[in-house]
Order: sequence, then structure tokens, then C-alpha cells
Amino acid sequence: MSLFLLIVLISFPWPNSANSHVSDFLDCLHSFHPKDTDSISKVIYTHNNASYSSVLNSTIQNLRFSTPTTPKPLVIVAPLTTSHIQATIHCSRIHGLQIRIRSGGHDFEGLSYVSQVPFVVLDMFNLRSVEIDVEKKVAWVQSGAIQGEFYYEIAKKSITLAFPAGICHTVGIGGYLSGGGYGLLLRKYGIAADNIIDAVIIDVKGRILNRKSMGEDLFWAIRGGGGGSFGVVLSWKLKLVSVPKTVTVFNIRKTLEENATELVHQWQSVAPKLPGDVFSAVSMRKVNQNGKQLF
Repeated sequence: MSLFLLIVLISFPWPNSANSHVSDFLDCLHSFHPKDTDSISKVIYTHNNASYSSVLNSTIQNLRFSTPTTPKPLVIVAPLTTSHIQATIHCSRIHGLQIRIRSGGHDFEGLSYVSQVPFVVLDMFNLRSVEIDVEKKVAWVQSGAIQGEFYYEIAKKSITLAFPAGICHTVGIGGYLSGGGYGLLLRKYGIAADNIIDAVIIDVKGRILNRKSMGEDLFWAIRGGGGGSFGVVLSWKLKLVSVPKTVTVFNIRKTLEENATELVHQWQSVAPKLPGDVFSAVSMRKVNQNGKQLF
């Protein structure tokens, strides 16, 4: 009985504590923008907002983290400007809230939108501009852009330039680059992080830093060290790479009855010896008796 009473007594303060966190955090955000409260109000989503659930669930890719018992952010901030990000960092520090930064939501463990302590989500989907410089073979891409948008902007300008990233068009650029970024061109051009030239990051003190001002140690860390670990990366300067006008893509589908096991065994011996211009991979799928993919 004493254990039960203890649990009840401890559990009651959480809702009041959460409400206090939200109220204090929102007051702080508005005080950070005293002359522009309308602007900051437009990018804030709380549980009382009709769009809260749709915004939260819009890019959750792992449905294990979209359940009634999954911890939810107290507030979602979808910044339109750098000052919105600075305000979120400042107010989270003051009021002891953890920040989760989301760029696409494709992380396997839901780390960009789930936490076990009171937290806010800084969702970057409004910051998604892409600028391509064909002559210099570089691009500036904001962290809220997705890979499909990036590829589309490149293709509009050139059919012989590309970026060595992945094939899933909904993956967010910010999270992808922060994690290193494996892709189909890695044998020739390395992973995506190898092709980052510069970046703009907002650190825990709210300072806006580029590669020179952040230093090479931090610049090294943000290229593969994990999203949201060292600050909020606003945008990335990326090196574009050359590709031929025409490429060849093909698939070979085999079942276990068609000796797929032996094929994979032989592939492991051949794949490392292929030239850098050739990428090959093996993927396994569960199929029914007719060979139709089940998942």
C-alpha cells in the first residue's frame, strides 16, 4: 500500500509541471521577439493547437514511435528565421527543456521527436531552400529540405551533376548529412559527409557560426556525429559531382529455390573488385508463393 501511495503522490505533479513548463517557455519565446510576437506565434504548435497532431505525425517514419504512450513534445517550433531558432535554444536552456531537432524524421529510433524528459521539437521543415551553382559545382541546402527536392533542383540546372546521397526522396538533408550519409555513389565519391564544404550552425549560445568560426573540430563532428548533438545546423554547402548523361540500372531477382544463396555468396567475392563507377547491393524481401513482395 505504501508503494502504491508513493506512486500516486509522485505522479500527480507532472501535468501541472508540464503546463508550467509550456507557459513559461511560450512567455520566453514571445519576450525574445517583443516587437514581432505575431511572427513567432505562427510557428508554435502546442497540444491546444488544432494542427499539433498533424504536424507531429507528418514525418514520423517509424510507427512504433507514434502510439498513445509515446512521449510527446510539450511544444513544436517550426522556425521561419534564424532568430526563431535562437529563441528556442535560449528559452529551452532557461527552462530546462531538452530540444529535439527534426529534419525528415527518418531516424530509426525516433530520436528527433521522442524523449523521456520534458522536451520541445524544433522542426526544420520551413527552412528548405536549395541554391545550385553549376559553374562552381556547389550547392547551399537548408536542413529542412528533403533529398527529392535537392535532386530536382540539381536536375533543373544540369544533367551531368549530382550529389552522392541516398535514394529515398523523403529523407531530410539535415539529418542525413549529420549521420554521415551512405548512397549509391559512395564507391566513387565517398559518403555524403565527405562532400560537405561548409555549414552554418547555431550553437548552444545562439551564435551563428560557419566553418571558419566554428573551427575544424566542430566541423568534423557535425559531419557524421549525429543530428542535434552539437547545435542546430541551418544550412550546408555541398560539393556536386560529375555523372554521365546516361546510366544503367538493373535488378536481378532470385528466390531461394532459384539458388539465391549461391548468388549472394559469389557476389561477396565479386563486388569489392568492381570498378568505382559500379555500385552493387543485395537486399532481401519476404515474398509469397507467387513471388509477390509482402513487405
